[in-house]
Amino acid sequence: MISGLDHVVVLAGDIHAASAAYQTLLARAPAWQNSGDGADRVLFTLDNTTLELMAPGGEGANADRIRSILDAQGEGLASLCFRTGDIGKMHRRLDRLTLKPDPVADVESRDALSGATLSWKRTRAATETTRGVRMFFLERDQTRPLSVRTAPGAITAMDHVVVATPDPERSAALYGARLGLDMALDRSHPDWGRLMFFRCGDLIVEVTHRPGKMADISQDKLSGICWRVADIDATHARLVQAGIDVSEVRTGRKPGTRVMTVRGGTCGVPTLLVQPSPGKAGAGD
Repeated sequence: MISGLDHVVVLAGDIHAASAAYQTLLARAPAWQNSGDGADRVLFTLDNTTLELMAPGGEGANADRIRSILDAQGEGLASLCFRTGDIGKMHRRLDRLTLKPDPVADVESRDALSGATLSWKRTRAATETTRGVRMFFLERDQTRPLSVRTAPGAITAMDHVVVATPDPERSAALYGARLGLDMALDRSHPDWGRLMFFRCGDLIVEVTHRPGKMADISQDKLSGICWRVADIDATHARLVQAGIDVSEVRTGRKPGTRVMTVRGGTCGVPTLLVQPSPGKAGAGD
């Protein structure tokens, strides 16, 4: 019923600074800009998903809510939004699974630059039922415009988004049995802990468990993004030239992959870049 990860939301204190930072990281121009309901938003749409930057804008209850989250948690990953082909069926499933979905709402957005509009239907599961991770579900008929590449070595797509959990069995039940994502891999390693990979369209939701690392056993946490690149050496050179703090390129855990860590310019989101094995795509850290 879930066909992919439609987008992830990153909260930022300053939408202009955040947009500039991700234009540098992704080497892509924003595809959509919108303000309203107490928030400023900038979207970057890649080959398989969208990154939505959100910052408080103006006054009102929603702007105050975003500011309070930023004050409490700082900038970083805030929510996941899954795509479905039938929001009615999705809502009924979420209800049967006691995920307490909000009523389905019709949403419209107008791009500040082009004046184009997009509309969709959306619901949200109650956060206390999704182990503290904010989850939305939407159905849309229109395709978002892609972000135009602005330099060589651009990021092409998302490889995986990471969820850290103190309770792998309950999280496996949530993402697998309840949300219906296909578990592609479940492995443990003395240095990495337990890693579970759930396929979600053309990317992976990676659930990680490192014993003793999280104090609250009732809550999971969005903990990072891995982006795909076609030529990691070109991307490394571009980011170094731009003054971004990055690691050296190294061999990834998955055979045939090469990776690098981005240490700044991500609005607090732990970020990895991966060049997949030749002819393959998927989790490659």
